[in-house]
Amino acid sequence: MRESASSLTDQPLETITGTIERVTFHSPATGFAVLKVRVRGKPQPVAVVGSASAVAAGEMMTAQGVWVNDRTHGLQFKASALVTAPPASKDGIERYLSSGAIKGIGIATAHKIVQAFGKRTFEVLDSEPHRLSEIAGLTTARIKRIADSWAEDRMVRDLGVFLQEHGLGLGQAARVHRALGNDAIALIRQDPYRLARDVRGIGFLTADQVAMSLGLARDAPERLRAGLTYALQEARDDGHTGLPRHEAIQLAARLLEADEDLVEHAAQAEVASRSLIADDLGGEPHLFLKDLYRAEKTIGETLKELTKGTPPWGAIDLDTEVPRVEARTGKALAPSQREALATILSAKVSVITGGPGVGKTTLLDTILKILARHDVSVILAAPTGRAAKRMTEQTGIEAKTIHRLLEIDPDFGAFSRGRENALECDLLVVDETSMVDVPLMLALVESVPANAALLLVGDVDQLPPVGPGQALADIIASGLVPVARLTEVFRQAEASRIISTAHRINRGEMPEPVPPGAESDFYWVEATTPESGLAKIIEMVKERIPRRFGLDPMRDVQVLAPMNKGVLGARNLNIELQKVLNPPQGRSVERFGWTYAAGDRVMQTANDYDRDVFNGDLGQVLRIDQEESELVALFDGRQVSYSFNELENLMPAYATTIHKSQGSEYPAVVIPVTTQHYAMLARNLIYTAVTRGRSLVVLVGETRALKIAVDGGRMKPRITKLREWLTM
Repeated sequence: MRESASSLTDQPLETITGTIERVTFHSPATGFAVLKVRVRGKPQPVAVVGSASAVAAGEMMTAQGVWVNDRTHGLQFKASALVTAPPASKDGIERYLSSGAIKGIGIATAHKIVQAFGKRTFEVLDSEPHRLSEIAGLTTARIKRIADSWAEDRMVRDLGVFLQEHGLGLGQAARVHRALGNDAIALIRQDPYRLARDVRGIGFLTADQVAMSLGLARDAPERLRAGLTYALQEARDDGHTGLPRHEAIQLAARLLEADEDLVEHAAQAEVASRSLIADDLGGEPHLFLKDLYRAEKTIGETLKELTKGTPPWGAIDLDTEVPRVEARTGKALAPSQREALATILSAKVSVITGGPGVGKTTLLDTILKILARHDVSVILAAPTGRAAKRMTEQTGIEAKTIHRLLEIDPDFGAFSRGRENALECDLLVVDETSMVDVPLMLALVESVPANAALLLVGDVDQLPPVGPGQALADIIASGLVPVARLTEVFRQAEASRIISTAHRINRGEMPEPVPPGAESDFYWVEATTPESGLAKIIEMVKERIPRRFGLDPMRDVQVLAPMNKGVLGARNLNIELQKVLNPPQGRSVERFGWTYAAGDRVMQTANDYDRDVFNGDLGQVLRIDQEESELVALFDGRQVSYSFNELENLMPAYATTIHKSQGSEYPAVVIPVTTQHYAMLARNLIYTAVTRGRSLVVLVGETRALKIAVDGGRMKPRITKLREWLTM
């Protein structure tokens, strides 16, 4: 049984009772639900809007609220309190079981179960699930799946009531249960701040609200210590690996509404227990989360050790080798590339960096061809599946994602490869290294054999990693290792306005206008309002780009937005583009605020080690299986299944944020740039977006907003200690 309360209006409250016929919409993330309910005394089902942690067709419902006439949706009952209970009739029980709420039960199976057990169905599922073996066609594995799902559903309902009593939204119950398990309520009572530490999407402030509800004092030491860690975690989410001590104390005091002296005492206790690390950075006292501190320290020590000695291939006669490769490829190296080649082949650890069109791929291909003649064992890796695939296509050598290369263990989220189980190679080459954050860089460098070489390739002017740190930038800035910085844009690349525009933006210069009627691969389209920009983007993606350039809008065109929110944010763009490119027809499923149907372009938004899909991977929905309550998507030719209740890390990908596009390349990209995105406008953001387009880039928006970004915008330096570790 579940209940939700909120203040709606001053109108007299009315109570209605009925049976839920259909769940039109339900967001487990927020609890918001739109229901079609057969209400006693009403000839037609009515729309009821309210909140519920879990809800299914067939359930009985009692709601307290007011009738409102919505301009778009007509007459609705807006519930301030909504209580549901399991259905009592055979018809209601069957409708409930076939709603998709219980994994493994579809329409046909629900009918068989209710025919067998009638009104005792719920009692059987509660205490005698083994009796499902009496149903023809149900395997042992499927019976277990049904029993487990039923038990989880009941626990989530109880958890939802508990969370609501302590100030959380009902919709958080499923997420909390997945993270904390069947003992969630006991664990939260013991330490409410586990909600912030262990449950994705729940922050410190929410956990703090629960702690206050459970009676914890505002100045309790555990609250102050948790708040201090939260302040540093907030800094980590902004890319920093630490904060100046006074800033961390002030930030925590402000967040906690606590006295700074008390927070300072909490900081001393956290440092004394080694939960936080105190150290200087640039001669100023800082505080660090211990894992990030140790990671940067270990990266620095490991790289300094790796640089010692000579490369495993020894001396190479480039005067002999280069002409041989040039004859084989038909490409002559420029003097700058010859110089870079000599630099890289003489070092155990080195870096190649530079923007588009400067010959990074040609240089890397030459290095690999020369080393292949000397029987050098080489491994190639990149942060994302798309980047690894592109690397394979460019070099002819198989490249793996870093996670697959290091052999991620799905059960523990840890890598099998490391110091005690190093990779077997003479050279490890990592592409798109600007994307690699500090934790992943640590795993990489620890997996390199002591006698092997490491080559990092990437564009240091692109966005820093989504995660904490800026490993590539710090390695380059330290001066510890040789860096081949390519700057010469070659003639073939100069013909591309995408490349020339990217370099102009990187220099702080505005794009040059395209002469009227001229053919180009880069265009700027003025849109004075977000609404006009949205209309132009939809027209371009659906009609103009396919008609003029012959590109498939479902496969070839990617919209990249600076942020998620707003009319021209990735979320709204996804909704609007889905309507015109792949409107749901036939079978579809609504979960977590999204609708999914066969053909939809989707993106994985968090690493999923069990399914072997990772943050940023793109796929396509193959089918919606209502009987099994599953969505099946295709990722790089491989089918991946998700239950309907496990779709929170999958989202439509007609549009995505620029950050999520790192490491990917698309035939065409469309990029909205408006002052609505002011908080995110930065030169490296727009530069990164433009360099994602292979054949066509279209910027849509306000000239003023583009100028803000090109002038530098809101670029903020990251606070990291890796550079110091590398120079000590």
